[in-house]
Amino acid sequence: MSARVLIVDFGSQVTQLIARRVREAGVYSEVHPFNRVDSAFLAGFAPVAVILSGGPASVLSFSAPSADPALFEAGVPVLGICYGQQAMAAQMGAHVRSASHREFGRATVEVVAECKLFEGLWEPGGHYPVWMSHGDRVETLPEGFQAIARSEAAPFAAIADEERQLYGVQFHPEVVHTPGGAELIHNFVRRIAGAKGGWSMAAFRDTAVAQIRAEVGGGRVVCGLSGGVDSTVAALLLHEAIGDQLNCIFVDTGLMRAGEAEEVTGLFRQNFNIPLVHANAASLFLERLAGMEDPECKRKAIGATFIEVFEAEAARLGGADFLAQGTLYPDVIESVAFDGGPSVTIKSHHNVGGLPERMGLGLVEPLRMLFKDEVRALGQELGLPERFVGRHPFPGPGLAIRMPGVVASDKLETLRQADAVFLEEIRRAGLYDDIWQAFAVLLPVHTVGVMGDDRTYEQVCALRAVTSADGMTADFYPFDADFLGRVAARIVNEVPGINRVVYDVTSKPPGTIEWE
Repeated sequence: MSARVLIVDFGSQVTQLIARRVREAGVYSEVHPFNRVDSAFLAGFAPVAVILSGGPASVLSFSAPSADPALFEAGVPVLGICYGQQAMAAQMGAHVRSASHREFGRATVEVVAECKLFEGLWEPGGHYPVWMSHGDRVETLPEGFQAIARSEAAPFAAIADEERQLYGVQFHPEVVHTPGGAELIHNFVRRIAGAKGGWSMAAFRDTAVAQIRAEVGGGRVVCGLSGGVDSTVAALLLHEAIGDQLNCIFVDTGLMRAGEAEEVTGLFRQNFNIPLVHANAASLFLERLAGMEDPECKRKAIGATFIEVFEAEAARLGGADFLAQGTLYPDVIESVAFDGGPSVTIKSHHNVGGLPERMGLGLVEPLRMLFKDEVRALGQELGLPERFVGRHPFPGPGLAIRMPGVVASDKLETLRQADAVFLEEIRRAGLYDDIWQAFAVLLPVHTVGVMGDDRTYEQVCALRAVTSADGMTADFYPFDADFLGRVAARIVNEVPGINRVVYDVTSKPPGTIEWE
């Protein structure tokens, strides 16, 4: 691995975005909790630069988390963001206090001095929009620092000690609401830290292939396919590394979208010639879901049944030494809680959770250091068709959590048809790539309708489409009325069992993207 940036997490909800922005600048980055970073860790990690994240705590609190002093003595550039700026300033002798005028949301900063952080981006005397989220503020400067930007409520909205290469900003450059924020981070890691920017999917591919070969050796690997992009890309990378030592198992739950099972099996057998077991267990999953309405019960039943089917198919293959899965970096990052204590947020893959221990297998997760957009880029690098690379996310429990209430085969078919119409119209309008996720939901509600001279009493279909950068927050897609009317007309006329269509305009938060 070449140059890498260390991101010290103080519990911000957007810490992962900092890592994404650094990688977008062509530099590798990792997120680690503040209470795991000390002089020994720094010596082993050897970062070219350090970024201190924001966080929900107050520097004024008795239990406020702090950065290890070694961070400021390591001789590498440091950038503090929001809480990170306040923590750095306070630890260096500055005064931080609770502000009478807080800033949450859009704000404007005025640049008051030249600085490498703003080079080629913001000029002294200029006013620039940023995104703020703070109640405390730096009131005095540590020795050696100067103010480089101010806002209405923060006289030290950005500070710098150019000699020691220490910088702090009260605003959040990592979020899209700060125009120019990504360029600011680029300046920090490339111009100030001098990182060359060799991080790319081509470089990752070569490194990952070598690591897989070293880890697996001559062992046999079984990979669980969900039909999504993550597990598919993981399988392609593994196959490139170890060839016929890999076997893939696609457990067909019967809860997939229209034509999805055929698309997945065709992709592997025809395009990539990768050994694939297609375990059609649709009837078993329906049997296990019979009578269930609670979404958590449905999820657990699907997960348990998947493990059962997967384990049986792996045994038929003669067993394996390793289990591969498409775990991504957001699933393995450890965050910190509000009180500064560690809060492990590692989650098992929705399809194969618990299998490594149960089957006595080693675990191979070749994508565990990648974000979703990076996985898509790797998929392109590996030759995955563009239509597959850009597919919208799909939940592990599938259509079972897109029909509140009991799951039944006739309802699944109705939902598949409605969903297919919706996605077809989105693609036809050229909107698919502008939307993070779009799908239909079959509601457990019947309404009166009229078709011809006949009265109908059929189900309601809800349409959901959202825009998002990472799925953490989302807003509804603003379709025009003509588009929604066209989709509704097609669904009502072409899908038996539905006589009314509605559109979900709830953002996340307060809602979630999926309905269950």
